[in-house]
Amino acid sequence: MIDRTKQPEIKTIDRVALLKPTEGSLDNGVPIYTINAGTQDVVRIECVFNAGTWYQEKKLTAFSAVKMLKEGTKDHTASEIAEIFDACGAFIGTECEKDYTYVSLYTLNKHLETLLPVVASMFREPTFPRHELSVLLANAQQELMVSLQRVSHIARIRFAEQLFGIDHPYGKSAELSDYDNVEIEDIAAFHRKYYHPGNLRIVLSGKIEDNTLSLINKYLGDTDWKQGEPAMIRPSEIHTAKERKILVPKEGALQSGIRIGKVLFTKKDPDYFGLGVLNTILGGYFGSRLMTNIREDKGYTYGINSGIMSLRNSGYMYIASEVGADVREEAINEVFKEMELLRQEPVPEDELSLVKNYLAGSFLRSIDGPFALADRFLGLLDYGFDFNEYYDRYLQTINDITPQQLQDLAIKYFVEDSFLETVAGK
Repeated sequence: MIDRTKQPEIKTIDRVALLKPTEGSLDNGVPIYTINAGTQDVVRIECVFNAGTWYQEKKLTAFSAVKMLKEGTKDHTASEIAEIFDACGAFIGTECEKDYTYVSLYTLNKHLETLLPVVASMFREPTFPRHELSVLLANAQQELMVSLQRVSHIARIRFAEQLFGIDHPYGKSAELSDYDNVEIEDIAAFHRKYYHPGNLRIVLSGKIEDNTLSLINKYLGDTDWKQGEPAMIRPSEIHTAKERKILVPKEGALQSGIRIGKVLFTKKDPDYFGLGVLNTILGGYFGSRLMTNIREDKGYTYGINSGIMSLRNSGYMYIASEVGADVREEAINEVFKEMELLRQEPVPEDELSLVKNYLAGSFLRSIDGPFALADRFLGLLDYGFDFNEYYDRYLQTINDITPQQLQDLAIKYFVEDSFLETVAGK
């Protein structure tokens, strides 16, 4: 029996034995990674194409190509596709990011025989109907019009341009006029070039039954599916803006959207883990120094956060907030004051202990279940890391990092003149 009058022993998490994905390939060479776990009879099939906005030559081509996959195929209209998935209680989602596009299928195993032929047809025989494309683009254009009324959205767009350059794939963004220039021929050409077995990887997770892999192989591993060349990453030089501070005026705005940051590196850099701990102290959780100072003490904002982003070909650090237009300079000054404190003084042991426990607990929550494990694995897919070894090093860094090491990282990276500032609003 558990004696509930005694506090449970506090244990340090030094390593976690993660379920390593089983690696294989379909008959047509498509790599497939399998995480067989979970108790519910549900699987997720994550199809990852190297077909993000990095590869497009014309804005909105990558977005339109993946979103239109559900809008009609050789054998099914958009409404028929929706009815098939609804009848099975399944969900299929599409997403376009900077480096990749994703098609995610969530379903019960018993419906795979019904759904996989439709998914295969979406990949191989989309029709890109003109009416559905016009509806998609009109809705997306309307969403952008609404977003452009928010200073936070304006600051985010201009910040990316400032970091990478307006012509860099990570700095480009769609403008309202671009939605009127999307042509079906461009989408079809992009699809032919990037949606084929040579440019696809699959991550399968959930409760895998004996016939699950064979069904996926039957419909997505078909050797008759025309093979193509893997996507080549087009070189693109980063042109960070020479002007360190920019202001994007917005008439009538009561708040200012703030982005502060710098170009950094990917997960491969040896400082990535340590800087992640330092970032958490600065602004990476609700009890961070930026939240304590700028929200709790000064009352300048409802929320402020910082983060480190690792993309496939680069990375960056950002600090983001919306503050009253009358206190924006004071808020920015306080951000740099907190950075300077981390440069000048070691982090107190009690604060560091709190952050270490927070990070370890957050990690455990982030690997709860097969789909969460698959998400963690997807984040490492192109970096060449061993799944368990990578997260062992992550936990070891959390446990072992010292105040002196954090101060050294702050001295190295938290130099005010190295940060760019983007402000949108007044």
